[in-house]
Amino acid sequence: MKKLHLIDKIVFVFNTILAAVLLVSFVLPYLPPKTFSQLSVLSLSVPFLIVVNVLFFLYWLLKVKRQLVLSLLILIIGYVFYGSLYKFSSSEDSDINTDDAFKVMNYNVRLFNLYKWIPQQDVDVKIVDFIKEQAPDILSIQEYHPDSRIDLSFFKYRYDKLSGKHTKHGQVILSQFPIVNSGSVEFPNTANNAIYADVVKGNDTIRVYNIHLESLRIDTDVDKLKEEGSERLFKVAGSTFKMQQFQTELFLLHKRQCHYKMIICGDFNNTAFSYVYRKIKGDLNDTFKEAGNGFGRTYDFRFFPVRIDFIFADEAFAVNKFKTFDDHFSDHYPIMTTLSLKQ
Repeated sequence: MKKLHLIDKIVFVFNTILAAVLLVSFVLPYLPPKTFSQLSVLSLSVPFLIVVNVLFFLYWLLKVKRQLVLSLLILIIGYVFYGSLYKFSSSEDSDINTDDAFKVMNYNVRLFNLYKWIPQQDVDVKIVDFIKEQAPDILSIQEYHPDSRIDLSFFKYRYDKLSGKHTKHGQVILSQFPIVNSGSVEFPNTANNAIYADVVKGNDTIRVYNIHLESLRIDTDVDKLKEEGSERLFKVAGSTFKMQQFQTELFLLHKRQCHYKMIICGDFNNTAFSYVYRKIKGDLNDTFKEAGNGFGRTYDFRFFPVRIDFIFADEAFAVNKFKTFDDHFSDHYPIMTTLSLKQ
């Protein structure tokens, strides 16, 4: 430290602080937000903290300074426990029996652009056309809104749970396979909930969940975020994460009663470094980690990638493919995986 120039000393001070914050954030998935509500907010910043520490590492590497060890060590610890933020390559496609493989898509459609958030014409129709083109066998939608222009009748079976007096909205599961049982896991004092459908494929019954956890309800435009007081942001986020934990507990109570092979889709409004992600995922596979590539960004947030939409699959399924689409028809990006039952 004594041999560093003044600017490098200042850089290292910031490096030390942000490396320490990143290290603390690695324990967040194990800390219930009901007890550590303010601290849990850090889970949203983990992707940013990882990117910043990579930049610090590169800075010291170019200067050939031993200070690079700090960020490198923290990044290695994060990689060991949580894997890489960036997936450099997808797994090789396994030999797929096309008669057995099926595609599962998850998509938060933001009411099919009902209030013209995206200044394009016919966004609702474009979403339907996109879904039809990709032809998923099972589709899980959050923030669904029924309308005469939205024709998803090319799916043979469906289950939806809608609320709202004036503008009906909610979750829906659509399937090309028969649905033999369905229902809703109600979350009190919110329009969010989890729904499920038991679909029959061949000789197997598969439980499909569609979860939409509580939203932060914060404008994620960076310029507007600057106008918000940090104290208010932490308070709102902490309160939301408490509610997400409660909703997750209700969901897990329901999930434990199911003994079918399981697929969980949803918009968690939280990252893969959060408590609710770890609890909901449990022993299931995150299909992005199994077969995806890139950052896997699912939410439209400037400056750094945010992955808050997920598809988890039972160990009984082989994850053959995963794709995050770039089609910008909502504030979320659709994701899709190709699964097949292991022999």
